[in-house]
Amino acid sequence: MNEKISLDISHLPNHGFGPRTLTWWGTLAFMSLEGTGFVLAIGSYLFLMVLAPRWPLSSLPPDPVAGAVVMLLLLASVPLNKLLNRWAHAEDLPRVQYGLIGMCIFGILPLIARGFEFGSLRVRWDTDAYGSLVWFLLGLHTAHLLTDVADTVVLTALMFTRHARNGRRFNDVADNAFYWDFVVLTWLPIFFTLYIVPRL
Repeated sequence: MNEKISLDISHLPNHGFGPRTLTWWGTLAFMSLEGTGFVLAIGSYLFLMVLAPRWPLSSLPPDPVAGAVVMLLLLASVPLNKLLNRWAHAEDLPRVQYGLIGMCIFGILPLIARGFEFGSLRVRWDTDAYGSLVWFLLGLHTAHLLTDVADTVVLTALMFTRHARNGRRFNDVADNAFYWDFVVLTWLPIFFTLYIVPRL
């Protein structure tokens, strides 16, 4: 039996970046779902605030200092995250390795500040509807922060092993940078809702 090659695709790359990959679309779908969760939670917060005779219901607004520290740390991470994404596309392994170490630090520092933030809320999660929503919003964002930090730590470890020679790992780094942008951007409306809105 004779086999005939109809098309030679040996010159094509064995991996891609961004919308050319399934993982990018999966990450985008996950961010869309989680973003909807944030919108619904903030919408519930604002709906109850409009109906309530006073807001917060039975406590003072939370102290904004720790939340502002988290925001500043997240915003400070953006330039390095953008560089890391560029280095991943260029498959520049040494820079990707150092960039990932930096992003691990930028992920852990906000988690430390977040611990103080939970302590400055001035309301328990089971005090009233206000307390439940505040803790839910902060907890949901913390879950995303933890998820990305864990992913970044694993990727950092992988990029210092033989797995770094697999070009697809650079795509994973780029997708992780994409997700970190989501973590940073979602904190901005949550910070405004939790710390600015009750003081308006």
